[in-house]
Amino acid sequence: MDIFLHIFWNNVLPLTIMIGIGMTLQRAFSLDIKTLSKLNFYLFSPAILFQLLYGTDISLNVFGQVLLFLALFMAAQYAVVEAVVRLRGYKAGMSSAMRNSVLFYNSANYGIPLNELAFNGNPYTLSVQVLIMMIQSLIPNTYGIYSVNAHKADVRAIVRTILSMPVVYVIPVAFALRGFRVPIPDSLSIPIGYLANAFIGTALITLGVQLGNIKWKLNRRMAADVALSAGLRLIGGPVLAWLATLALGLDGLLASALIVSSAVPTSLSSVLLAVEFDNEAEFASQSVFVSTVASLLTVTAALAVFK
Repeated sequence: MDIFLHIFWNNVLPLTIMIGIGMTLQRAFSLDIKTLSKLNFYLFSPAILFQLLYGTDISLNVFGQVLLFLALFMAAQYAVVEAVVRLRGYKAGMSSAMRNSVLFYNSANYGIPLNELAFNGNPYTLSVQVLIMMIQSLIPNTYGIYSVNAHKADVRAIVRTILSMPVVYVIPVAFALRGFRVPIPDSLSIPIGYLANAFIGTALITLGVQLGNIKWKLNRRMAADVALSAGLRLIGGPVLAWLATLALGLDGLLASALIVSSAVPTSLSSVLLAVEFDNEAEFASQSVFVSTVASLLTVTAALAVFK
């Protein structure tokens, strides 16, 4: 019960309040959602990723194990969601939206606080979570962009869009500067810190703005799609992660951190992609909102079973 209440008060309730503020602002002022999504993609997300990768101690052994796990885990998730997509007979745009809602999960502003809570600020498990956040930031800015545009743009245009995303360059630059022990002067580290600190609030406000811009009248098909997305993300995620750790022979703190990290709700990236590229924004927004609310119960269960 203590963990349940702690997660509610320190993870779910703050997220819900921020989303509610965004919804209220949208109702009152009709904010420009495109501008907000660009701020997230081009400023705040790259800044927080750089800050964490540059400042967190990560061993080469942990790096290899996490990447191997993620390769197997993501492949298993993709296979499951692809089966659902085919059974449901989705069109191209909805297919990519469903995949993104399951494959992209909230490893940053939900996953990092959850990791610190579950493992009492253990630096080893935090380094695991930072690596997961890195991959979960890179994939939406590469595969995610391709998936939402593949049915309506040529490959060269998609490649140009991917190469315009700062996250693609932030990851190697952060590792290189850290590897060669290059100090970041205060004139750069201070503004990077300001931008990184703005990421969580702006991303949640953006989600709230999008939610405030939609009509909450779901037809039966939309409700079923949102429920499927939430189930695949919140229940299928930790189950597939557990199976992946068994297959790879991972155990102890590493396995626990990997499984707990997979139990978080759908990432805000799926909403930002949907808004930025006009692809099933209503479904994406509702998937994030429903999975975030439902995670109060499912994350608590995952901690009880797998931690």
